[in-house]
Amino acid sequence: MFNFFKKKENNSNKDLDIALDYDNIPKHIAIIMDGNGRWAKQKGLPRSFGHKAGTETVRKVIKECNRLGVKYLTLYAFSTENWKRPKDEVNVLMNILVEYLRKEFNELNENNVVINHIGDITGLPLECQKELISAYERTKNNTGVTMNLAINYGGRTEIVDATKKIIEEIENGILTINNLNEKMFSSYLYTKNMPDPDLIIRPSGEQRLSNFLLWQCAYSEFWYSNINWPDFNEDDLRKAIFDYQNRDRRYGGIK
Repeated sequence: MFNFFKKKENNSNKDLDIALDYDNIPKHIAIIMDGNGRWAKQKGLPRSFGHKAGTETVRKVIKECNRLGVKYLTLYAFSTENWKRPKDEVNVLMNILVEYLRKEFNELNENNVVINHIGDITGLPLECQKELISAYERTKNNTGVTMNLAINYGGRTEIVDATKKIIEEIENGILTINNLNEKMFSSYLYTKNMPDPDLIIRPSGEQRLSNFLLWQCAYSEFWYSNINWPDFNEDDLRKAIFDYQNRDRRYGGIK
């Protein structure tokens, strides 16, 4: 494994490493990557510069999650509502996605990362679809962290799509309504075969889900920060995990 997965030796990182319980690392972390536009505006730059800067943060966070032993990292990259943005900005985001997958593929693959996607990618430009499908096919047998890029993703759409599939299978006699329960319903979601997120992180000061993993977040822990996504770093990730580890997760019961 490459050196960038080894523990950092500067004091602040080392102290946080010591504080973390490596037997209680979240299996699944989900992040709403927010604040790219605000970051750019504060610096007097076009919004596209913020989106490009955000990809470097993605790089850092994936490496750190792999180093810490996180099994799944879901990144909210483009929502079903983001199509409302100006066409030029949407085009920039699609181009950044393709550029990121091509530029980072070798390093991600060499470090055992699975490049997965969730959402309705059929609504994306054909070039984006091809890159996402190709990246998954070439990395699906890797054993490191699974990076889920939530692209053209909406939590409500996901639930509706799952419901449609279930109704279709009931009508075709594949499934009976008496067999339907929460576990069964989850198997029709985009995140089937994955654990629900233990920790959801949202930087930039906003404190809402924005249509993200609505079914899966029933018992997720939330961590908010005023830091814009391009300024989010490994220390911030470890702080979020440390905070998560010091919460009392009872799932409605009593300890």
